[in-house]
Amino acid sequence: MARIDAFFKLLHEQGGSDLHLAAGTQPAMRIRGEVERVKYHVLSNEELKSLLYEITTEEKIKEFEETGDIDFGYEIPGLARYRANYFRQKNGVGAVFREIPSEVLTADQLGLPNVVKKLATLPKGMVLVTGPTGSGKSTTLAAIVDEANKVRRDHIITIEDPIEFVHRPQGCIINHREVHLHTKSFSAALRGALRQDPDIILVGEMRDLETISLALEASNTGHLVFGTLHTTSAAKTIDRVIDIFPANQQGQVRSSLADGLRAVIAQTLFKRIDKKGRVAALEIMIATTAVRNLIREAKVFQIPSAIQTGKKFGMQSLDDAIMEFVKKKIISPEEAYNKAIDKNKFLQFLSAPPADFTEA
Repeated sequence: MARIDAFFKLLHEQGGSDLHLAAGTQPAMRIRGEVERVKYHVLSNEELKSLLYEITTEEKIKEFEETGDIDFGYEIPGLARYRANYFRQKNGVGAVFREIPSEVLTADQLGLPNVVKKLATLPKGMVLVTGPTGSGKSTTLAAIVDEANKVRRDHIITIEDPIEFVHRPQGCIINHREVHLHTKSFSAALRGALRQDPDIILVGEMRDLETISLALEASNTGHLVFGTLHTTSAAKTIDRVIDIFPANQQGQVRSSLADGLRAVIAQTLFKRIDKKGRVAALEIMIATTAVRNLIREAKVFQIPSAIQTGKKFGMQSLDDAIMEFVKKKIISPEEAYNKAIDKNKFLQFLSAPPADFTEA
C-alpha cells in the first residue's frame, strides 16, 4: 500500500470530493464544497515529492519534470478511482486528486428527471452536459451512459483524460480510451472512433475546434455523441460551440449544430441543508423544432424564452430548478440567490439580501 493511500481513505471516510497537497502547507480536503485542512504537519517539498512519485509511473515523472504539469488516473481497488493533477508552484510541487466513486450512480439515485434518462435511448445526435469545473458533469454523463448500457445492445466508446468512471459491460460493449495513454488526443481518438463501429461516443471534454468539429460530424452521421463544456447555460453553450469556428464557417456550423443537437443540460451544484451532501440544479434544453430554428437563424438570445415555454417537452430553466429546491428546503435561500440568474425571484426568501458590489 502506498503511503499516500491513507489520505485517500480519510477523504473517502469524510465524504470529500478533492484532496489538495502542496509543499509548504498542510494537506486539505474539499468537503461539501468547502476546503478544510487536515490535522497534519506542513509538507516539505521533498516529502511530498516522495509521496507523489510512489504512485506515478516513470514515464509520467519524466513528463512532469519536463513540463511541470501532468494528469493521470489512480485507483485503489475496492475504494475509488482518482483523477490526479500534479503541478509546480512557488514552494515546490503540488497535487489535486478528485475522487471518482468506483460504483456509477444511476440516474434514479441522482434524482435526474425522466427526460434526462430518455437521452440514453436516442438513436443519434449530440447531447452536451455543461457547467463549471466540479459541478458534477462527469457524474451526470456516467449515469446517462449507465442507462444506455442497461437498455441498449450497442457499442459504446468513451474518450477521457484521464478515464474517470469505469462501466462494466451489461447490454453493451464498452471500450474506455485514455488520452495520452491509449491515443494521442481527443481529436485523434474521435477520428479513429468513426472507423470502430460505435453507436455511442462519449467525449470527456470538447476543448478545441478540431474535436468539436469531429463530434458534430459524428452526431450528423448516425452516432449518438455525449460531450462536456465549461459553460453555464444552454444559450452560452451554443454560442461557445459556434464561436470557436472562424467567422466564415459559422453559418454552416449553425446549420450543422441545429441538425445534430438533441439536448443541453447545464448544471450547478448546491450544498444541501436538509442532509449531508450536494445536489445539482439542472437547466434542460431539448432541441425542438422551435429551438433548432433559433439556432439556425442566429437568435440564440431567445432560447431562455423557448425553455420557459417548452415545459411539456421536459425543459426547465435553472431558476425554476433552484426555486423547487428552495421551496422544499433542500438548499439555502442565500446560496440560491447567489447562483440564480434572475436574483429578484429569490429576494422574498431572504431576510437581508447579500451585498454584491458587481451588480451596482
